[in-house]
Amino acid sequence: MPVYNAPIKDTQFILHDVLKISESDIPGYSDLEAEFTGAVLEEAGKVATNVLHPLNVVGDTEGCRLENGVVYTPTGFKDAFEQMKEGGWTGLDMPEEYGGQNMPYVLGTAVGEMFSGANQAFVMYQGLTHGAASAILAHGTDEQKDKYLPNMVSCEWTGTMNLTEPHCGTDLGLMRTKADPQGDGSYKISGQKIFISSGDHDMADNIIHLVLAKIPGGPDGIKGVSLFIVPKFLVKEDGSLGERNGVSVGNIEEKMGIHGNSTCVMNYDEATGWLLGEEHKGMRAMFTMMNEARLGVGMQGLSQAEAAYQNAVEYAKDRLQGRDVTGVKNPDGPADPLIVHPDIRRNLMDQKSFTEGARAFILWGASMIDKAHRSGDKDADGLISLLTPVIKGFLTDQGYDMTVQAQQVYGGHGYIEEWGMSQYTRDARIAMIYEGANGVQALDLVGRKLAQDGGKHVMAFFDMVKTFSKENAGQDEAYDKAFIEPLKVASKDLQAAGMYFMQEGMKNPNNALSGSYDFMHMFGHVCLGLMWAQMAKAAQQALDGDASDKDFYETKINTGRFYMARRLPATGMHLARIQTGADTVMALDAASF
Repeated sequence: MPVYNAPIKDTQFILHDVLKISESDIPGYSDLEAEFTGAVLEEAGKVATNVLHPLNVVGDTEGCRLENGVVYTPTGFKDAFEQMKEGGWTGLDMPEEYGGQNMPYVLGTAVGEMFSGANQAFVMYQGLTHGAASAILAHGTDEQKDKYLPNMVSCEWTGTMNLTEPHCGTDLGLMRTKADPQGDGSYKISGQKIFISSGDHDMADNIIHLVLAKIPGGPDGIKGVSLFIVPKFLVKEDGSLGERNGVSVGNIEEKMGIHGNSTCVMNYDEATGWLLGEEHKGMRAMFTMMNEARLGVGMQGLSQAEAAYQNAVEYAKDRLQGRDVTGVKNPDGPADPLIVHPDIRRNLMDQKSFTEGARAFILWGASMIDKAHRSGDKDADGLISLLTPVIKGFLTDQGYDMTVQAQQVYGGHGYIEEWGMSQYTRDARIAMIYEGANGVQALDLVGRKLAQDGGKHVMAFFDMVKTFSKENAGQDEAYDKAFIEPLKVASKDLQAAGMYFMQEGMKNPNNALSGSYDFMHMFGHVCLGLMWAQMAKAAQQALDGDASDKDFYETKINTGRFYMARRLPATGMHLARIQTGADTVMALDAASF
């Protein structure tokens, strides 16, 4: 059975050595001293390892089942959900006013990675609830907040987001679900939604569905979409539950992975709902939920890669295969362990350098969300808006690839269900698709985010890289060669791609759009390069300060060197692809495929 150990030490290093969160002027960050965050992460790690991880394979093998209209979760899920609620984990970063602990989002993200790494399918139940509660918090009336949020923060009630329909996925303007006004402030919601994660289950007393629908007579397309609160059970004036609403489960989807999560077909048959936010402004309200969800999905790419990597390392150290070409390393055994071989080392270094770089990227992004929300910083809000499709798209693509590489370490055993490695690959696969498929993320990045606010935010990113490089160059020749110079080259590649889009995209938009996926990956590599340059700097400062755990910091620097030397040069390949334009991409007629 696979193992999982929460990456507490590495998370602490990023929070305190790199981001220096307790020194930040973001409201609430002064309380995040290393001793405090360490205690929270230690407890979260125990829950992840001892409660959630043992249920990961159970959820995968049992799945959810629908019987007589009732959805049942896998064995042990309900008890584990009670433990999560009792521990206050479901409301860690939610407002105290509604029963949360009001911790910064960055700490919630750090904890979330551990829970997701231990059991992604399980954590989605509370993750979707968090997103739905955030949308109500941002766009709901005071009455709606008081009515729904206390029970959602505690996860006595859970939440969902209902967008996709059988005939429309990304193009939500095609949706047919309708909302007929009743004259008393309520609406009758009718239609069918598919792929609804956590759509129904037996772990909560009520489920609060956020449903996109069209009010008859509204504008055509996406401009006519509104968002509605549609509870499974109607809520009475005193807060108690009333009659069952007109919403039911049509089916549980049979999926490649995340079997422990009940992904449902939801049928709305004149269900009673209430408008959330303004009429015909549903996408604005839903995007409050989706932007948070996209960072969370990027984190899922990291978490599955981390869990797979941990197991691949153990297997590589234990499995005996062949002899080291430079000399026998295990003379008392019939062969040397796998880990002595250079290609296995390359494989593991790919994984290790990705997961540690991605963790820093995610936590940096979470700190920007805190800065935007807690400090009202519009520049931070603009920068994280720019980086959200990169976090979601790049980290889930790469995270999936790393689970495949972890499988590869196992050879044939990686393909056999008994060893558990295929689950990480199957579970990671969905993260590339939901909350906006990664091709859509790339189009959003190039088509919308680069030009947002006149290109202010992408220029701010380039200035950030330039300033860091300038301030930290010339102090140590080895550091300059290993980190500063590769970062400069990669950043220039990214800028050159941006210039190409500006020049050639005006002539033919397809020149920009055909290179968008490469640009997203190029941007991701530059972000991880920046993270590694910062981590190497922090690690060297710790060594210069006579750190007690020298091996940890030296390992950190060497892992960073690998990324900068072996992974970051991919920006040159992506630039070369982008600069070929759209001609070869669009050369064939549709009939020629």
